[in-house]
Amino acid sequence: MRRALLLLCVAWPGVWPALAWGQADPAALSDIRGQIATLAQEIQGLRGELTASGQLTQGVAGNTPLERLNAIEAELQRLTSRTEELEFRINRVVTDGTNRLGDLQFRVCELEEGCDVSQLGDTPALGGTEGTTVVPAEPVAPVDPGPALAVNEGADFERAEGALASGDFQGAADLFAAFVAAYPGSPLMPRAHLGRGAALDGLGDASNAARAYLDSFSSDPSGAFAADALLGLGRNLGTLGQVPDACVTLAEIGTRFPASALVGQAQAEARALGCP
Repeated sequence: MRRALLLLCVAWPGVWPALAWGQADPAALSDIRGQIATLAQEIQGLRGELTASGQLTQGVAGNTPLERLNAIEAELQRLTSRTEELEFRINRVVTDGTNRLGDLQFRVCELEEGCDVSQLGDTPALGGTEGTTVVPAEPVAPVDPGPALAVNEGADFERAEGALASGDFQGAADLFAAFVAAYPGSPLMPRAHLGRGAALDGLGDASNAARAYLDSFSSDPSGAFAADALLGLGRNLGTLGQVPDACVTLAEIGTRFPASALVGQAQAEARALGCP
């Protein structure tokens, strides 16, 4: 099933650009729901007028309170229908994007030594929800170690980063792996996976590096380090000979993060791989 989904996702590159939520639809669901709530209040007010004095109100087309009430109810029905349509479209994009991410995890696992495909489990839905409307979130800024972190969490992360900066790639890979195991809910998780990917790059371990970069992207697909993770993943997929997947992954950087400084690097990597 995963293989079939992978072929679908590669053949349908338009799925991922749709995950750039700002392009999904010019009308935000929250704005539409706000309009619905306002219209509902106006309906209740007009019903009161119809049963009381019959006086006219302002701001709604119509010559009588009944005509105005009918106009408001028609608009409410239109907005409700539009909201349901947007909710369906967003949920469909989340499902398609999650399937694509799961397929990439499956492919990377196949390339790793000792990776058991049966242990991968279900891929968490993009946006952190399952079967509900996903509201786009603003990209989060880098998280610095602070009071919100667990005891020793910041210090352990800094030790791993220090080992990477000093060129101790094996030590850095081990320290980042230990950090991931010790602090599974850490806000530093995208950076920890990214650092481990860089350390494994330094060791020439393209397969495990690709897995680390994919884990970094999966932990925060719209975050501040998502573009870096995609670049690392695309580069290593190319090294492993998975050129079509590498081309799709590198193209996503320009699609999802057009303002990123990494777009030029991604394009250069794509040209080197001979991507169309």
